[in-house]
Amino acid sequence: MSEVKAPVAYGGQAVIEGVMFAGRTVNVTAVRKKDRSIAYFESPRTEKAWVTKLKKVPLLRGIVALLDSSAKGSQHLNFSAESYAEGEAGESGEVAPKEPEKKSMSDNLTMILGVAVVGVLSFLAGKLIFTLVPAALESMLFEGSFESIFLHNLIEGGIKLVLLIGYILLIAQTPLIKRLFQYHGAEHKVITAYENGDPLTVENVQKYNTLHYRCGSSFLVLTVLVGILLYSLPIFTWDSIWERLGIRILLLPVVIGVSYEVLRFTNSVRDIPLLRYLGYPGLWLQLLTTKQPTDDQVEVAIASFQRMLEADRNNAVRLVEPGKAVGA
Repeated sequence: MSEVKAPVAYGGQAVIEGVMFAGRTVNVTAVRKKDRSIAYFESPRTEKAWVTKLKKVPLLRGIVALLDSSAKGSQHLNFSAESYAEGEAGESGEVAPKEPEKKSMSDNLTMILGVAVVGVLSFLAGKLIFTLVPAALESMLFEGSFESIFLHNLIEGGIKLVLLIGYILLIAQTPLIKRLFQYHGAEHKVITAYENGDPLTVENVQKYNTLHYRCGSSFLVLTVLVGILLYSLPIFTWDSIWERLGIRILLLPVVIGVSYEVLRFTNSVRDIPLLRYLGYPGLWLQLLTTKQPTDDQVEVAIASFQRMLEADRNNAVRLVEPGKAVGA
């Protein structure tokens, strides 16, 4: 009897003028160029055996998955940014840059590793800032006002949400981010259409909502809610602002791990009438981070997803072909 594979929970992210989708064996980005053509960038999903094992361990898998996606996603963001910059230079009438010299494999690996490291460090720095600043503000504004630890943490969570929403609303005023949010919506529409078994045409995809339960925007809200509850446990009291910030740093991996598990749970029960509302706070934030895409943008998202599916199928064939490795 042949083994029945579990359906793939495909994910992706919006990039500048395009969309990246992650498959079983490859990540694919499609970007709309200024000449209306579509450029593609593919990177294999290769990882060490110990990383694969960690991705199966509850609590740890969320941290590993986020660091991994930050590293690999940064490569695709870099590709989309370079493609966009080249198009801008061409429109301005400047002389187009010369073709870059061919680099050796070691040079390419070094460049990819460098971009990945920057992506991970940016992610960690952002999480630290988003965690520490609200805690420090709450301590400075409300220290000594009351004794309830839960109330202090609730206010801290409220400050986090205000800062998060304010930041999103601020950056959304720029044309570039507005289009990024439209591609974010296109990404969600394509995944939803695929999960519902519809042929991936622009008309079919546009019928669906821009919101999706597995979105990273939902994860951000969950880290706030989980943090409020976790920080309020009696063992995590503090006597000074420095103790409070130290606790936040030490518990950051725990908050990430628990939030990831909660996100998986809310997605698994989204079809159960009463439990589906558990995922609504994340969906509400997506009202800010996704916008209705144009048909052209949906076309790019479909192209990226179909290219990813094709690459996955080709790699699967190579894997079972005797004497031939993937990519041979």
